[in-house]
Amino acid sequence: MAPITAGGAHRCETEVPGRYGGTTLAATAPVERDKPNGPRSRKGAKTRARLLDAAERVFEESGFLDARISDIAERAGLSHGSFYHYFESKEEIFREVAVMLEDRQSEAVDTVILDESSTATPRQRLREAIRRFLEVYRDEAKIIGVIEQVSRYDDEVQAVRRTRQQHYSDEVAESIKQLQAHGLADEHLDPLITAWMLGAMTNRFAELWLVQGYAKCSFEDAVEHMSRLFANALNLADDPVAASTPKRRRN
Repeated sequence: MAPITAGGAHRCETEVPGRYGGTTLAATAPVERDKPNGPRSRKGAKTRARLLDAAERVFEESGFLDARISDIAERAGLSHGSFYHYFESKEEIFREVAVMLEDRQSEAVDTVILDESSTATPRQRLREAIRRFLEVYRDEAKIIGVIEQVSRYDDEVQAVRRTRQQHYSDEVAESIKQLQAHGLADEHLDPLITAWMLGAMTNRFAELWLVQGYAKCSFEDAVEHMSRLFANALNLADDPVAASTPKRRRN
């Protein structure tokens, strides 16, 4: 995550229950993605969301290979046959769970970094965005680990993750460009290369720490160190006055 000083695109949100409910989740318009003969009513959207929530919990507990459609339907309080009114297979619902989780992980870019009404400095926005990213990763570590495993042999899951990571890196690269234009970040950095490198550091550390359990540190230490590493890598200024007054570029 890198500080962004201008607005960007916003995702459509849908009010549904469970982990996929409320306006805090940037959903991928689940009602519109229903099969042609599927329900498009509010009730249908809520039922679909219950299935997604149930599927995430079942995949967390059983892994992808051992999870069964009957388990998902039962956890959602539905019949086995009702599942097929919304999804064609276990693979399909798993891929959508992966999409939803990717959106949750990148939500802080929109709600923190792209918040045009915010008066926080770039460093403050960066820290808060990292905190929210790590909170999601911590809370969803089990399912993230399952998605990571499946992405190694499922081409569609891998493609979804690649597409979203590319989009995320493009957003971060654009933010770095804007910071450079205002004299707030190292002008010698290639924005896209930097975005990919910082993104890889963030995701790999979170995996080693929260999924694999290799790294040992407190949550606050993780937020503090990652924020400092990001800011130092960008040579990020934190002067509120400088934010509105572009610096002269060095020759």
